[in-house]
Amino acid sequence: MSEPTLFEAPPEAEQERMVEAILFAASGPQTVAELQARLPHGCDAQAALAALERRYDGCGVQLRRAGDGWAFRTAPDLAYLMTRETVETRKLSRAAVETLAIVAYHQPVTRAEIEEIRGVSVSRGTIEQLLELDWIRLGKRKMTPGRPVTFVVTRGFMDHFGLQSVRDLPGLRELREAGLLDAAPPPGALPDAEDADQEDMFTPPPPEED
Repeated sequence: MSEPTLFEAPPEAEQERMVEAILFAASGPQTVAELQARLPHGCDAQAALAALERRYDGCGVQLRRAGDGWAFRTAPDLAYLMTRETVETRKLSRAAVETLAIVAYHQPVTRAEIEEIRGVSVSRGTIEQLLELDWIRLGKRKMTPGRPVTFVVTRGFMDHFGLQSVRDLPGLRELREAGLLDAAPPPGALPDAEDADQEDMFTPPPPEED
C-alpha cells in the first residue's frame, strides 16, 4: 500500500498525456528515471510508458525502447517513406568500424584490449571520432594495475541503429550486407584468416568460469 501524499496524483490518462508530451518534445530517448523526475509527485512513469506502448502498437509512430531509454519512432515497415529525407553521412573508416564493433560486442573494453583484438594500435583520432559522434563513452575504470579506463556504447548508438539491447547487434554477414565492412579481404590477405579475425571481433567472449 502506497503512502498517503499531500497532493493527489493526476489521473492515469493525464499521466499518459504528460509522458507522451515529454517524449515528443525530447531531443533523444528518455529513461524512466528522467521521466519520473519531470512528472508531478505520485505519478508512475513506468505504467504510463506501458500504456502508451500498447496504445501506439500498430500505428505509424510507435513507442520504442532504445537501450535504457524510450522514444517515439516511425514504424519499421514505413521506413521506406522516409528515404528521401535521410541525410547521407560520411562512411566510417575501417579502423573506426572495427573499433566501434569491438566496443559494442566486448564492452566494457579498454584501449589495450581493443588493440589486442584488432592486432594493431588504435589512433587517438579514431577514438575521438566515435566519442564526438556520441556512439561510445567512457565507462568505469577496470580494477587492474593502472586502473585503465573502459569504453562502452551509448544510448545514442542504440537509438541510431534501432537496437533495444546489445543482444540485437548484427553479426559479420549482416554488417557486410549493410556495407559497413568490405566484402573482400585486403590485397595479400588470406580470406579464411581474415574471416577468422573478424569473427573474433564480432563474437562476444565466452563467460568466465568460476
